[in-house]
Amino acid sequence: MLFDAVVALGCAMAYVVLAEFPGGYPFGLPAPVFFALAVTAGLALIWRRRWPKAVCLGIIAATPFQATLFALPVSLYSLARYGRGGRSLVVLTAGAGLAAAVALLESGLASLLNRLPFMILLVAGPVVLGMYARARRMVVEGLREKAERLEREQRLLAVQARMEERTRIAREMHDVVAHRVSLMVIHSGTLEVDPANSEKTIRTAELVGGIGRQALEELRQVLGVLRTDDEGDESAPRTPQPTLADVSLLVEQSRATGMRIELTQSGTVRPLDASCERTAYRLVQEALTNVHKHAPGAATHVDLHYTPDALRVTVENEASLDAPPTGLPSGGHGLIGLGERVTVLGGTFEAGARPDGGFRVAAVLPTTPATT
Repeated sequence: MLFDAVVALGCAMAYVVLAEFPGGYPFGLPAPVFFALAVTAGLALIWRRRWPKAVCLGIIAATPFQATLFALPVSLYSLARYGRGGRSLVVLTAGAGLAAAVALLESGLASLLNRLPFMILLVAGPVVLGMYARARRMVVEGLREKAERLEREQRLLAVQARMEERTRIAREMHDVVAHRVSLMVIHSGTLEVDPANSEKTIRTAELVGGIGRQALEELRQVLGVLRTDDEGDESAPRTPQPTLADVSLLVEQSRATGMRIELTQSGTVRPLDASCERTAYRLVQEALTNVHKHAPGAATHVDLHYTPDALRVTVENEASLDAPPTGLPSGGHGLIGLGERVTVLGGTFEAGARPDGGFRVAAVLPTTPATT
């Protein structure tokens, strides 16, 4: 709008300043009328984008009085670029040519013939330039629309590929992991009902079966998340995630397998943010799993220390002197993943061997009060 106002003022004032009519104004117009007509024609260009046809028609009507030398080309350009319909463009362009011819005829036929090339350039040049600008704008808009459509299609293809990959992973996890764990639960159930087994064997079988069923439940939740689409599926699991309140149960399960574990809690025990508690639980779980794998039978100490602004989680185990490693498979990424989760929360993580041959896993998690 500011640009159009500057153009309008320029066209209105430039002709008023530059126009010279030594023998009097065209068609005997008084000077005030002539200047008012020139200023009005120039100021009308402010609305050249919104009403190009009406502005051009008004300026053409004032052209025979030679008061629109600068406003006429601008109005024709605006009509060609912003107007609608080719018929009106042809009619008004022809009308502008006739009006310019009438203005030149006022000075005589010789003047018309001498200035004919200038008149053609004054009328046809802005129209051609406006048509080019309009065609270019349409091409750019078409290319932009095509690019946006291709981007949407690419995004949809990426979502589809991601969903297919997630479904494939869920299917393979179900076929491999769930099958193995199910067999473990079935065999533990067989040991439970066998009367020839001792009471200790039956309790161990019950423990193995319970852990297997819990593993199957957690695996089902993971598979449900993998099968959930990005739009939000109502079938997504909504069961509570483990918290620090479940650490004692985790320790008891490990003790039932013969591990020597001591659990201590110090400081003001209070509910914490869900992500903090879940991370702390996974840290204890991974550390105890590593003790099972690499130092079975070693004395282990789990310590949860609450401070006003942090939770310190420490899991230490002594060296295993008599029991060999269990040979359980390990991907080698458990502690790395825990370190990443702790770092995301803004905490610190460390894991390494102790001088006495044991191992220590420690983390400091910033805490915030639990929210509903």
